[in-house]
Amino acid sequence: MDIGSLTENDVADFVASLRQPDADGHVLGAASAARVVVAVRTFHRFVAREGLTEVDPARDVRPPAIPRRLPKALPYEQVRALIENAGDAETPEGLRDRALVEFLYGTGTRISEAVDLDVDDIDLDDLIVVVTGKGDKQRMLPVGEFAAEALTAYLVRGRPVLATKGRGTPRLFLNSLGRPLSRQSAYGVLQQSAARAGLTVHVSPHTLRHSFATHLIERGADVRVVQELLGHASVTTTQIYTMVTVDTLREVYATSHPRAR
Repeated sequence: MDIGSLTENDVADFVASLRQPDADGHVLGAASAARVVVAVRTFHRFVAREGLTEVDPARDVRPPAIPRRLPKALPYEQVRALIENAGDAETPEGLRDRALVEFLYGTGTRISEAVDLDVDDIDLDDLIVVVTGKGDKQRMLPVGEFAAEALTAYLVRGRPVLATKGRGTPRLFLNSLGRPLSRQSAYGVLQQSAARAGLTVHVSPHTLRHSFATHLIERGADVRVVQELLGHASVTTTQIYTMVTVDTLREVYATSHPRAR
């Protein structure tokens, strides 16, 4: 078929075919199909711009919608178990691990924001921390008392010991060699804590961030306040947590109300 004879219906039929099972029953994922459609639209736009065709048949054809993945949050009891198994309070590394997990859940910070913190970024007298997020934008966050207690124990009894093994760094969280703790090592801390807690679900630093936001929304926090705490540029990004809460309410209603079924 000559490219100049293609119509919008031809392109739309092609897009629809992307989501149909092949001979082996495999179906192209929505995200992969969307990338193909973007490539097709770009090609036809170029061809039309160069005057090789009179019209762009793909101009009004949209890629398939990609379903939004709801963030998975841990129930509070699992978060508490994770924290309680975060480390041995008798070792510098254990004090650091407990402080790290408490801080991640207590502030909802990204793991990159946490490991990039300097000691001077935290004011434990006023219970605040200054975090540098995406685009080097800074935001001031409250620090809860549980996180503050864990951080204080680490700063008094843990970090000084670790710092003597390094060459001096202002970073808050240090590894066993006295160097800044990496994101990979922080991830490992959570994995080890989850294993000790007996959690069978996958736990990552972002899991704690999701849990932080979800638990706030569930307990009545305003979505715009949660937006500021998370450092989201748009409230639309934060509103996904309200969807999680609605799903939770629906599940509780379905299993608890005598006339729900």
